[in-house]
Amino acid sequence: MTETLTLAAAAYPLDWFDSFDGFAAKIRRWVAEAAGQGAQLLVFPEYGAMELASLGGAKVAADLEGALSEVARHKGAVDAVHAALAAEFGVYILGASGPVFTGNRPVNRATLFGPDGVIGHQDKMIMTRFEREEWDVVPGADGLSAFDTPIGRLGVVICYDSEFPLLSRALAEVGVEILLAPSTTETEAGFTRVRVGSMARALENQCVVVHAPLVGAAPWCVGVEENTGRAAIYGPPDRNWPANGILAEGGFNQPGWVYATVSRNQIAQTRADGVVLNLTHWSEQAERLSTPVRLVTPS
Repeated sequence: MTETLTLAAAAYPLDWFDSFDGFAAKIRRWVAEAAGQGAQLLVFPEYGAMELASLGGAKVAADLEGALSEVARHKGAVDAVHAALAAEFGVYILGASGPVFTGNRPVNRATLFGPDGVIGHQDKMIMTRFEREEWDVVPGADGLSAFDTPIGRLGVVICYDSEFPLLSRALAEVGVEILLAPSTTETEAGFTRVRVGSMARALENQCVVVHAPLVGAAPWCVGVEENTGRAAIYGPPDRNWPANGILAEGGFNQPGWVYATVSRNQIAQTRADGVVLNLTHWSEQAERLSTPVRLVTPS
């Protein structure tokens, strides 16, 4: 098992492609760059796969149902590209999420690859308003997955999922050490919600969270025309960690990789003997809430 691990979070822009080969070449460049910097785990953003809508032409990319179906159509080829790159470079990759039709409506799925191929996938659990009301993207039916790999036990909380503490808590309770939080947010407020959620999850679960957002404009692609954020990697603000909990972060709306090297032993030590013990003390909340909340009003 790997004890020290270099993580890479992508601030990833969407591009127009006239052929699938163009997409494959872009992903290869990104993976080669991160692997060349020593990264062992690479995290791409939520809905980064939407750039594949360009392969259907301008009308398809501008039409919601057309774009979702076009992107989903390439899922097998996308998986093959990522699996080949993970094997070639000996890295683990959380591919950019995108729509996958498992029934009448799509889920938002991110797939994890390792040097030996596909490890598994995580579907988004809680839909945002635009996913519910405009895209009609549905929650995954398989629940949460914890991926036990040679580089550590990993979990995925896609964008809005990172804002709901019980999801990450369930993963931490089965030993997840590193949470991967790919995101897509149109505004700075949306980005801040995922950032604050991710930092809070690192605090509560005394773990590392890798936040990889989409960035930049893609006016040709419906639903992801404007994308805002910065890539970052967070840890618990505790002994032997940065005081602000930020291990690394990139420039705002600046495309590229952000890297941090973390120690799994350090995560374990913090969970066992940190200045605070949030992970251990979590269960005390239920005890403290066993008595109903008292409503106090001025007399």
